Amino acid sequence: MKLTPCYDEPLPPAFFPSTAPLPFSRLDFGPGFQWGASAAAYQTEGAWQHQGKGPSIWDDFTRRKGAIRRGEHGRVAADFYSRYETDLDLASALGLTDFRFSAAWARVLPEGTGAVNRRGLDFYDRLVDACLERDLRPLLTLYHWDLPSALQAKGGWTNRSIVGWFSEYAQLMARRLGDRVPQWAVLNEPMVFVGAGHLLGIHAPGRRHLGAFLAAAHHATLAQAEGGRALRALLPDSARIGTTFSCSYLTPHRPGTADEAATRRADAILNRFFVEPTLGLGYPTAELPALRWLLERYQKPGDEQRMAFDFDFWGIQNYTREVVKFSPWLPLQWAALVPARQRGVPYTDMGWEVYPESIYHILKQFSAYKKAPQLLITESGSAFPDAVANGRVQDPARRAYLQAAIGQVLRARREGVDVGGYFAWSLTDNFEWAEGYGPRFGLIHVDYETQERTMKDSGRWYQQFLGGGVLEDGRVQAAVTRQQ
Repeated sequence: MKLTPCYDEPLPPAFFPSTAPLPFSRLDFGPGFQWGASAAAYQTEGAWQHQGKGPSIWDDFTRRKGAIRRGEHGRVAADFYSRYETDLDLASALGLTDFRFSAAWARVLPEGTGAVNRRGLDFYDRLVDACLERDLRPLLTLYHWDLPSALQAKGGWTNRSIVGWFSEYAQLMARRLGDRVPQWAVLNEPMVFVGAGHLLGIHAPGRRHLGAFLAAAHHATLAQAEGGRALRALLPDSARIGTTFSCSYLTPHRPGTADEAATRRADAILNRFFVEPTLGLGYPTAELPALRWLLERYQKPGDEQRMAFDFDFWGIQNYTREVVKFSPWLPLQWAALVPARQRGVPYTDMGWEVYPESIYHILKQFSAYKKAPQLLITESGSAFPDAVANGRVQDPARRAYLQAAIGQVLRARREGVDVGGYFAWSLTDNFEWAEGYGPRFGLIHVDYETQERTMKDSGRWYQQFLGGGVLEDGRVQAAVTRQQ
């Protein structure tokens, strides 16, 4: 692979924790480590009504006045549906070994169940084949938040029938693509699509109701395990089945005060709620006693056993830490997050603190579970302002974050954590949900008017790093032989 020139602008010192294990190279991770980037259907595909695709809850939600900044939507997005071969060529040029993407449920089952849209399945056939032609192992996420509108009309995640609907969808995808897709993720960040979509109302379907949140959360927990079982029944023994969790390293605002108990309660909701049921531990109700009787309204005999599933890996998706304080105004968890802007720390365009060490702490936390499977970092990234100037996007802050985050993964790995891969979020810029097209996470810049792609300096650094360059003080030294 041809290596591009490195750039030597100074990098913000705040991005490099003193504990980052520098210098290091790709070779330090070993030959089997997975290096990838991630994407999601609604955020990138566009083609929202193309070739028989049905509408999703995000198609509906983006029509609501005030729901999305600047009234934007994902009807075209990054036009990945038409440009996937170009984007996969770029992924291959980066030196990636793996590419994570999601399927749009409504593209293959426009009504969510029943009649199959063959043209939608054909698209994912072509996409998988295109990955394999470029030596990119596909990692397919079944559900990345875009529920078919037809199922939402029946209650969506608040309807217990969704467990069966989702299992049917999983079986369809496994039968069609299981001979070529070696790794699968069942759900993407259930706490986000359940919490932001059913309690806070800031994501689709835009509900704000504690009962809706609890029902959706329980049904998502069941679907997570049932989806895993549906895949395992149909896929080859060699296939790896996982699911992904959003998680943040949590610290108390004022140690030694009520903030510490609030932090434990927040951890039970934000980090443990969907993980522990998969291990047969049930929900973390010891820290949240009220949760027990609230959930009893939706649980049925045998559910605790049905929630458990022996995943081959967990996808860890971490962007920041959160600082927690006691709050008497938030029932159930009695805890609130202190915004980074109020704490005088560096933060990204999403308002998230720049704290790469969070990824190390979360890897240590999740690996501490007895019977924890292998961990993959399936999302990690940062959003900062970007602009193309003379054919180049200089993004030293993102480049520094990427370097520091990878260093924290190596730190955990050197301490015995079984972490087997790192997937940057995201391959290209994309539609960032309620934030619209403002925040840019991509390694590759997208001009949304022309759909022109430009590799950012962060992407060029990742390309060099995967070619075997040695990282020292934020700069790439002489390249050595690339190792897969």
